[in-house]
Parts: sequence; structure tokens; C-alpha cells
Amino acid sequence: MTKENRRRGRKDRLKQATTADPSPPVWPGVAGGRLKPLTTDEVILVEEAAFSLLETLGLSQAIPSMIDRVTSAGGTVTGDGRLLFPRELVQWAIEGAQRGFSLCGQQPERDLKIEAGRVHMSTGGAAPGVFDLDTHCYRDSTLQDLYDAARIVDRMDNIHHFSRSVVARDIEDSALMDINTAYACLAGTSKHVSVSITEPQNVADTAELCYTLAGSEAAFRARPFLTVMVCHVVPPMRFAEEACEVLELAIKAGFPVQLISAGQAGATSPATIAGSLVQAVAETLAGLVFARLVDSGVKAIFAPKPLVADLRTGSMSGGGGEQAILMAGAAQMGRRWDLPTSSIAGITDAKRLDAQYGAEKSLAVTMAAHAGSNIITQAAGMMSSLLGVSHAAYVSDNDLLGNILRTIRGIEVTPENIAADVIAGVCRGEGHYLGEKHTFSRMKSDYFYPEIGDRRAPRDWQDDGGQRIGDVARDKAREILNSSFPSHVPDDVDRALREKFDIRLTRAQTGRPE
Repeated sequence: MTKENRRRGRKDRLKQATTADPSPPVWPGVAGGRLKPLTTDEVILVEEAAFSLLETLGLSQAIPSMIDRVTSAGGTVTGDGRLLFPRELVQWAIEGAQRGFSLCGQQPERDLKIEAGRVHMSTGGAAPGVFDLDTHCYRDSTLQDLYDAARIVDRMDNIHHFSRSVVARDIEDSALMDINTAYACLAGTSKHVSVSITEPQNVADTAELCYTLAGSEAAFRARPFLTVMVCHVVPPMRFAEEACEVLELAIKAGFPVQLISAGQAGATSPATIAGSLVQAVAETLAGLVFARLVDSGVKAIFAPKPLVADLRTGSMSGGGGEQAILMAGAAQMGRRWDLPTSSIAGITDAKRLDAQYGAEKSLAVTMAAHAGSNIITQAAGMMSSLLGVSHAAYVSDNDLLGNILRTIRGIEVTPENIAADVIAGVCRGEGHYLGEKHTFSRMKSDYFYPEIGDRRAPRDWQDDGGQRIGDVARDKAREILNSSFPSHVPDDVDRALREKFDIRLTRAQTGRPE
């Protein structure tokens, strides 16, 4: 058999194994939440400590509108300007928070149901660098890189959500960057998108972009397909004033919001895992109170995302076991209150697709997923301690995340799945299960098949060129970038956007005729 025949045979088998099936082995929203790194007593201690901090220490640098809203609801301001949140107010925010809502795609079939412990994988990061597909070196990221990342993710079944992953460093003006970031993400994928907005005055234009895409403001408010991520705090226990203004305006404009606290253990949060967790939970709950006082029906995502530092150097250490267990604990606190929850996991310290990359990403994402985080950001593509993104890694991570989702799905012990009658029939018959109807019937529904992971015999792999997984992923990424230009945004809408805004991606770059 020639190399070409072997390659074609492998592609045919792969196509057969991965053809869409009404009963797939994994899906968006596989139910997690079985992993509980905190005991019941520890959960209560974390909760009590967070409530106590909000009641007695509070946060500084609250904006005037926040002070007015919180004090009108029972909060107080101390002599040194710290805003205190009474326990009853925090509990009101938790108990009345929206649950069981959808994060909508631009196409309804891509909606994500956010409820209980349903798990969804996402990108993320705002990295300043890209690991170039051709040179295999890091360089500054561009708007084209962001659009390309969205295009690749649009094709990845196990990456369910696209969170802005790189900064368009070729655009210096913040207003232009915000509008072009939103456009590049939304044009690149019809999946739900999350972005940050740098300054309050940029919220209106981002909203207008979304209203135009949706057809009207009312249509977007009914099915919002973009979430605004807001780091509303500057740890420890201080509000980020401009970010809080962005948060307020985004809520009023109809955006779902993600409320993020991202202290760094040993630097801007306590060095202990428990202390870092408590501070992040308290800071995030403060944001939830404010968000619900702005609009009690807001779709708000609880996103405590404390990070870990290597205390020998002070640099971020996102790939260690400490980060993994911290994120699992944060997810567990979200499940404690049944809040829509997002965790940061997968921010490996590796600089390229290698053993370190796979080991660190698998560890952190698996733990957050099994703990029941609804949206796991940085789960795909991100590396180099949040400083870089690899387009090829989106492709290889699609396999990795599929396998992780399969572990979350679990074993599903039922009389049918135990298959005692099948066991008896085989033992009395041919003595193996290869030809059994039962085996074929469960081939697609029970087993996840990697798209680029290689399961061939060593000789077949070697005869076919002996490619490393990174090389295979790069080839697939190039294939997508050369051929796939999403067309979910109608041409007349795209032209209307360009008349309203200074869109820096040309129509040719997005695969459209000028």
C-alpha cells in the first residue's frame, strides 16, 4: 500500500468516525460538578469569610453611581472611603441572579445553555503575541490574527465560545481597537463572543455595531450574542473606576456581562490558595451586587479568576497544580450558589506545542470542568503565561477538549449500558464483540475520535512522514485559513457596518468582493 493510499484511507476512516450523529459522544454543556476540592465545612468558611470582608472591609474607589445605588440599598461608606456591603444585600444579589439563560450565537443552533454545572469550552487571553505558523517565532499580534483565530474556532466543535484572544497591536487608538475587535470576532465566528471594552465612551459604538448586526436594538436585546467582560476590580479590594463605568453602561445597553476578579497570589492577593480564593470571591460578589442594582434582570456571569505567581520570581505561573486547584475551588463556589460561573484554566506556561503544553493545559482544564465551571476561558490556544497564542493550538486543543468533555460525561451506568445480555450472548457464541450489532450501535455515541491525534501503528505513522502533532495541527490551521471565510454576516449588513465605522479589516481579508 502506498503512502498516498494509507493517507487517503486514514482520512476516509476519520470522516466515517466523525460524521455528525444525532447521538454524539460529547456536546456543548456536558454536565460537570462532581469534583469538590473543598469540603462542606471549607465551603462554608470561604463563604463566611467573603461575606465578612464585604461587610467590614468593603472596597475602595467606588464610582459615585455605585455609591448611590449601594447606600440606597443599605450599604454604607466608611470615613476612609470604603464601600461596605451588608450581608443581606449580597445574599439578595445571589438569590435573585439570573440562572438558566442562553448565551446566544448569531445563529440559534449555536446558543449555549448556561445552567447548573453545564460545561462549555472557550478561548480567551488578550495576548500581545502570536506564535507564527510559518516562522515558529513569537511576534506582535494583529487584527488579522484575531479574525483568523475566530475563523479557526468557528470550525472547532469542542470550542464552544470565542473570547477575544489577542490584542490588535496594529491599532493604537482605543476606540478604533474596541470596535475593530468586536467586528473581527463577530465576523470570524457565529458562536457567542466575549470582548472587553477599554473605555466607557466606547460602549455606545460597540452596542451600535451589535444592534446593526442583529437588525435592531430590540432584536439584540432579545438575543444578545456578545458578552462584555469587565475586570471591575484592581485587587486587593479596590474597584477599577473606568471599568465600573463600562460595566454600568454595558448593562444598560443590553449586554450580558462577565464579572472578573484576577488577583495574583502573593502579589495582589494572599499567597495562600484559600486566601486568594476568598478575596476573589468577595471582589466578584461586590460586582454582582452592583450589576443587579443597575438592572436586576442582568445576565451576569460570576467569574472569580485568581491567578498564581511563581514566588521565586514574581512572574505568573499559570500551568502549576496551584492554579488548577484554585480554579476548581472557584468553580465549586459558583456551584455553591448555582451562579452562572466562568473560570480561567489552560494558561500553560509552555512556549510551544510540547509535552509541557499538553500536561499543564489538561490538568487545569480538566479540574475546572469536573468542578462544573460553565465557561472555561483560556482553554484553547493560549500559552506562554497569557503572553502568546498559537493558531495551530486551537486545532490540537479541539482534540484535547473533546477528550476532557468525554471524561466529564462519565460512565453512565444503566442496565442497558451494562449490557449483561450482550456479554452472555458473546460468551455463548463467537467469543468476541467485534461483529456485534451492539458494538456498532455504540461506536459513535460512546466514543470520541480525535481529528488530528494519531492512533496508527508506529510503522504506518513513520511511513506517512512521522509528523509531530504540532506539524499536523499547523497544516490543518493553514487549510482552514486558506479556505474558510464565514458568511453568516449578510453582505449588505457588512457594508452598512463599514459605512458607520472605520473597519480596518478589508473586505478582501474577510473573503468578500470589494
